[in-house]
Amino acid sequence: MSHFSTLRTKITDAEILKSSLRDLGISVKTDADVRGYNGQRLRAEIVATLDGDYDLGWSANADGTFDLIADLWGVAKKHNQTELINAINQKYAVNKALTDVKQSGLSNANVKLVVQ
Repeated sequence: MSHFSTLRTKITDAEILKSSLRDLGISVKTDADVRGYNGQRLRAEIVATLDGDYDLGWSANADGTFDLIADLWGVAKKHNQTELINAINQKYAVNKALTDVKQSGLSNANVKLVVQ
């Protein structure tokens, strides 16, 4: 029986996700195994290698979004999973917004991004 959970996300850009994870000091692997309970592994396009024996992974969907795959019970043994996932989602949202602004040609505009 698998202990992995799959959660839908609004993440659509793999490169921004990888840079966001690195910004948070998290090691990133591509096309790698997500570590779970009792040595179980599941393949994912992007893997955040966490301290301990458990990882977070993201797998692409046909609609261009990514699902988060993790043994959430295992992740919670060493990390506050809610804070960790929220931090990743927030960093991704900021980096995505900044990238979108630059691509829109507004890079020279006086744009201030406020995150609360």
